[in-house]
Parts: sequence; C-alpha cells; structure tokens
Amino acid sequence: MLVKFAVLVAATFVAAAANAQTVDLATIKCKDFSELPKETVYAITTWLDGYYTDEEDPAVVDLEKLKGKSEKLGAYCAANPRVGLMTAAESVMAR
Repeated sequence: MLVKFAVLVAATFVAAAANAQTVDLATIKCKDFSELPKETVYAITTWLDGYYTDEEDPAVVDLEKLKGKSEKLGAYCAANPRVGLMTAAESVMAR
C-alpha cells in the first residue's frame, strides 16, 4: 500500500514538474489555490498534511483522512477566498 502511494505521489509531482509550476505557499491566497489544477491541489494538500504532522506521529498515510482534509480545506477556501493558504491550512489541518 505504501509503495502504491509513493508511486501516486511521485506521478503527481512529475506531472506538476512537467508544468514547471512553482507555488509559494507563504503568499498564495485561497482563491488562487482553488483555481489550481486538481492534481496540483492534491499535491499541495499532501504536502500540507505532512507539514502539519507531528514528528513523533507514525509514518502512515491515511488516504481517507487526507481526502477529508482536502475537502475541508477546499470548503474553507471557497468561503474565505482572500485568506492566505497557510492560514487556512492551519485552521483546517493543524491539530
């Protein structure tokens, strides 16, 4: 299962790299995040999930939880388009 996830994440990042896209998470607003391609949104959400995971937490990726967090982040951003993405992510993803 972990290998399948690693392949999925790698494919997502390769696709994003093919677009030569760089996203500055410190400056992007929710509105801009919501307008990114779906695969880019998923890659960023995956990164944010890792960013907000404690170092002591087990190295487990729960795809259902990740999907739920992604949906919550999308809903938050839709309701708050002017909020910075990192502020939105902290509200949604931080423990």
